Amino acid sequence: RALWRTGLLWRRGFAVAAAAEKEGARDLVVIGGGPGGYVAAIKGAQLGLKVTVVEKRGALGGTCLNVGCIPSKALLHSSQMYEEATQQFKSHGIVVSDVQIDLPAMMKQKDGAVTGLTKGIEGLFKKNKVKYIKGTGSIAGPNEVKVDPIDGGEPVSVSTKNIMIATGSDVMPLPGVDIDEERIVSSTGALKLKEIPKKMVVIGGGVIGLEMGSVWRRLGAEVTVVEFLDRICPTLDLEVSKEFLKILKKQKMNFKLGTKVLGAERVDDGVRLRVQPAAGGDESTLDADVVLVAIGRRPFTDKLGLDTVGIQTDSRGRIEVDGAFRTSVPNIYAIGDVIRGPMLAHKAEDEGIVCVEHIAGGPEPHINYDAVPGVIYTDPEVADVGKTEEQLKELKIEYKKGVFPFMANSRARANDVGGHNAVGLVKMLADAKTDRLLGMHIIGKNAGEMIHEGCMAIEYGASAEDLARTCHAHPTLSEALRESAMATAFGKPIHF
Repeated sequence: RALWRTGLLWRRGFAVAAAAEKEGARDLVVIGGGPGGYVAAIKGAQLGLKVTVVEKRGALGGTCLNVGCIPSKALLHSSQMYEEATQQFKSHGIVVSDVQIDLPAMMKQKDGAVTGLTKGIEGLFKKNKVKYIKGTGSIAGPNEVKVDPIDGGEPVSVSTKNIMIATGSDVMPLPGVDIDEERIVSSTGALKLKEIPKKMVVIGGGVIGLEMGSVWRRLGAEVTVVEFLDRICPTLDLEVSKEFLKILKKQKMNFKLGTKVLGAERVDDGVRLRVQPAAGGDESTLDADVVLVAIGRRPFTDKLGLDTVGIQTDSRGRIEVDGAFRTSVPNIYAIGDVIRGPMLAHKAEDEGIVCVEHIAGGPEPHINYDAVPGVIYTDPEVADVGKTEEQLKELKIEYKKGVFPFMANSRARANDVGGHNAVGLVKMLADAKTDRLLGMHIIGKNAGEMIHEGCMAIEYGASAEDLARTCHAHPTLSEALRESAMATAFGKPIHF
């Protein structure tokens, strides 16, 4: 693999294949310009492939950059600054008065961040000589992609040696709750509300619902989360999930767990939801100014032409692929949200890179999915990588664990006021016999930045003792990771 990445093994093998292609044909057409697609395209071009990207949105970056990860993080940051100014500054000796929200200005900042980044990708395409077509792509044959331009022009056909499907995902609908993006909104509508609702109901206690619910709660909305299950964020480690719920409740976010939504109707200037216990029981109603539907996402393959070439999907609509991301048609690949695995931008990016390396003549792709992190960008953040305690029990893997709270971390305590910073914990799970790190789970400030120490450790097979004996600067939040590793490897931390 190392030799191939220098180009020594790749050039000769690909040159032969490229010579067989007719003039004007592309080596790779990527359908979808989101994180997986555009990263794969740039990497392919860097390896010498002639790459075309087809994107129907008219702006690169996909859901993540345009109506997902990036704009939501902009609003999360802005709303957090407002909450700090109104609730925490005084305790730090900073006195401000008449703090107000300028929602249009906040939205302008968000939109500016999105525009700048999308234009930046276009600049990277030009730099790396990736051809970009604005239009809706569909598979017309094993070596042909049809594009309907977004400007309404005549369809064009692009000949290609390989096709990569990177069309991402779409909002999962909820029967009986029709999204109008005004009063009943998806995450897209929740990013561009024109006024702060007095009452917001969030349907779904997962990542998207809790992040967007946090934004509008900080800005003044009374937020109630309705979740069908008896817990929030079901993929989290249970101990972490319970602690997270306690923190959110303390922040005055309301929860109705184990509750089913039966339907919704517009009433006056708001929405009325019909709900009942998930286990059955009497119906009741919830009134809100805005309802956010955030029950998950589904693969987007609509009108893609999968049937044209016989590409197979599973029961959940995901495209079936092998270990090299090949579909049932050998020269057509699929990555990201349209295939199995977590719907994460960085997971799609990794898949795009290793897939295109293989297309260019490199080795079989390999990704250690246990080393792919997940982050919830609330305050505090929640981040994890590897196995949960429940998964280890199910797999019958003997393990040991260490937990260290941020209340015992000096940097968290130095920054703390009113319990806002010194909350949460670090939890590590390691193999009982080998001490190899199996999972890391963090609730706390900057958890999304700190989790990568766990990613590196899992990727390279490090032990809890390796982390415990690695010097960490003082005072830092990251010292809590070392203390958790000490608790895991030696049975006790130093500072708790």
